[in-house]
This record gives sequence, structure tokens and C-alpha cells, in this order.
Amino acid sequence: MREITCSTITDAIKKMCIEAATILPQDVEKALSQKHDEEDSALAKKTLQVLMDNAKLAQEKQMPICQDTGMAFVYVTMGQEVHITGGSLNEAIQEGVRQGYTEGYLRKSVVGDPIIRENTKDNTPAVIHYSIVPGDKVIITMAPKGFGSDMSRVFMLKPADGIEGVKNAIITAVKDAGPNACPPMVVGVGIGGTFEKCAILAKKALTRPVGEHSAIPYVKELEEEMLEKINRLGIGPGGLGGTTTALAVNVNTYATHIAGLPVAVNICCHVNRHVVREV
Repeated sequence: MREITCSTITDAIKKMCIEAATILPQDVEKALSQKHDEEDSALAKKTLQVLMDNAKLAQEKQMPICQDTGMAFVYVTMGQEVHITGGSLNEAIQEGVRQGYTEGYLRKSVVGDPIIRENTKDNTPAVIHYSIVPGDKVIITMAPKGFGSDMSRVFMLKPADGIEGVKNAIITAVKDAGPNACPPMVVGVGIGGTFEKCAILAKKALTRPVGEHSAIPYVKELEEEMLEKINRLGIGPGGLGGTTTALAVNVNTYATHIAGLPVAVNICCHVNRHVVREV
């Protein structure tokens, strides 16, 4: 049995919050550069350059890439041979978010009640998902999600709707989000499971590196086809037109019931902030 202290978890989360807010992931940086070179529209090309310049300045000055430093979504994949010592794992994660957003001078965007809407002043609570796996490792994914980068739809399709129904759902969600998702966007898609499972699948898909496709042949084909069709919508960077509406479409699938075809679409802004650490 491997022991990990709560203080170790808290310190890791704090650093991840600050890094995710200030450093553009390399896969996204590479994709923006590639799309800049391929873009035909002069305005879109200029907009992409501004986005890249902004990210470079943010890293150099250790300032947020976007003023909306989001609500913290944390995915914890924990080996069943791990024992957390020194307190509650959940509170250790929340304390890491609290410290990261406070010490990093990141915007506090969380309200404690959806109707009363009083700011919690430290960006907690975070939304945390856990999965237990064999082994003695803990892998944490931290993804701050501003709500321009959490544009989402769930479609409870019928099995008869098939793959064409899935495609229509994806395009509908992207059109509905339009410029509000701060494109060029990364589109996460979850197919299967249940109402809530497909949404988790879609959000987790956003943490897959841009340009890395599913190992399932038909899913890979779907990702490529959807990226091409989305980029023909003409929304473009910042919603100003062009051929770069999306950088990637990442699709995850799961088993589902014989009577349903759940589909979730979670759209992230061009920053697609996330950090992964093994603790």
C-alpha cells in the first residue's frame, strides 16, 4: 500500500491551477500555428496571430491567458493500492484550488448558490470526478472551465437516428454555440452511456491532445469528418469568419441501453486549458 499525504495533493492542485491558467498547452499552440498558416481569410489569420501573441505574453508575464479563469474541474484516477493520509482527499483538492486561485491572483468566478449568487471568493468548490483503477498511482487532470468554454448540449436520440443523428447533433451544438464559445473551439463529444455519463465522456474528451484520434476506426472517421464540416460553417476565429472554426473534434464512446442513443457535445474555447500530473 502506497501512502500519499493530503498536503502533497493540495500542493499539486495549487500549482496545476496556476499553470493551467497561464500556459497554453503545447498541442493547442501547435494547432493554432498550423491553422494560422492554412487560413485563407486575412482577418481570421490576424485573429489567430493575436491569440498566439496573447498566449505568449501570458506565459512570459505569468498572467492568465484569459481573464475568465473558470470553474475548476478535477479528474482523479486513483489506484486502489493508494492510501491517502492526513485528512480528506476531497478537502485536500478543494484547498489546492483555494490556494491556487488566491496565491495565483486568478479571478474568482464561483457563486455558492445558483440563484442567490453570492461569490465564494476563493473559486471553490471545484467539481471533482473520481475513478478507481488497479495500481498505486494517482493521476490528476485539472481543467479550469470558463463558461464560454463550457458550451454544452445533451441529445437523447433514438437508436434509429444512428450515426447521421449523431452528426446532426454535433453540428447543431456548434451552430448554437457560435461565437460565444470563443472559437476556434475544441469540440468534445460523448456517445453512449446514460444522460450524465455521455456528458462526462464529452468533457473528458477535451483533455485528449489536439490531433490525437480515437483508436476506434469509425470514431476516428467521425472526428475527421466533423472537423471538416465544422470548419466549413464559416464561424471562424472570434466569430469573425474564416475556415478555422475548430481545432479538433474528440469523441469518446461507451456502452448504452438498447432503447437509446445519448449524445453530449461539450465545446471548449481555443485555450482548452488542462494540466495532467501523476502524484
